Amino acid sequence: MIKVLIVDDSSLVRSIIKDFLESDSSFQVIGEAENGQEGVNLAQQLNPDLITMDIEMPVMNGLQAIAEIKKTMTTAIVVISTHDTAKMAYDATVKGAHEFYAKDIFTSQMSAQKRDQILDTLKHITSKKRKIPVHQDKVQTLQAASQQIKAVVIASSTGGPQALSQLCVGLPEEFPVPIILVQHNISGFDLGFVQWLNQQTQLNVCIAKEQVIPVKGNFYVAPTDKHLVVDKTGFLLDDSEPINSQKPAADLLFKSACELYGEALVSVVLTGMGCDGADGSRYVKEAGGITIAQDEASSVIYGMPQAAFETGCIDMVLSLELIAPQLVSLTKGCK
Repeated sequence: MIKVLIVDDSSLVRSIIKDFLESDSSFQVIGEAENGQEGVNLAQQLNPDLITMDIEMPVMNGLQAIAEIKKTMTTAIVVISTHDTAKMAYDATVKGAHEFYAKDIFTSQMSAQKRDQILDTLKHITSKKRKIPVHQDKVQTLQAASQQIKAVVIASSTGGPQALSQLCVGLPEEFPVPIILVQHNISGFDLGFVQWLNQQTQLNVCIAKEQVIPVKGNFYVAPTDKHLVVDKTGFLLDDSEPINSQKPAADLLFKSACELYGEALVSVVLTGMGCDGADGSRYVKEAGGITIAQDEASSVIYGMPQAAFETGCIDMVLSLELIAPQLVSLTKGCK
């Protein structure tokens, strides 16, 4: 049984979240708090497995509450907030939140598929066990890559914002090739994500727009609700069906990018649920590019990196702290 504490200043929202969680017998709500300070106190008293946290609350806001809780507890925390607090929701991931959702998706119109996806994610987050990094022996094999790299593509999902903030800190302002990211994001949260990520990096972070040709020093983010592909004319937005329940799907971006860049492409699969990026990594490897996956120990959820690794097409499995230095090494001397 997963014991849950709900922290939100709205009794209606607390009731909606409680009903949602307890629709699955794996969850039991053991406490409710109407402000951050009360949430901190109850967290210490009840020792829940999972805390859902609002952002804007009286007495103490969600960011302050998360910081206080994380000082003494390893409890999984998920932010449930409104679109106008998107930037603060991403700040919460740096302070220790594992994931966040928009309040307006918790309605009777939520699809069964979305419901199951959220509940499965919460189960994975609460069952996360830290393990010793593995496969580090593969790090040395490609540090002196002979090909001239022309682009980096990244797939990221649950735990991604926190991972990306750490990765970006290690990248120089004059990073010599463009970086293109598919982050599985809440609809409408992409602008807030770009604004937030811009504050985490020296690179220029922007939403990818049609017919824009990617250039060095820029970090392009796929918009929500559209697939992103790239060809010689620049970016294209694809409104076709989701792939492996994802839209945008990194697999589609990776496939188009390796058709354009061939062996001059590096792909990275970061933390997340599901298998997006696995087929994409295979495409990149078959085209002669270089493939990287985050290791299990540093992933919030090891689903996507594990699926990529199990294809047999991953060149390097790296802890999060080593990915940025590896990208810098691989692109050294690129123009």
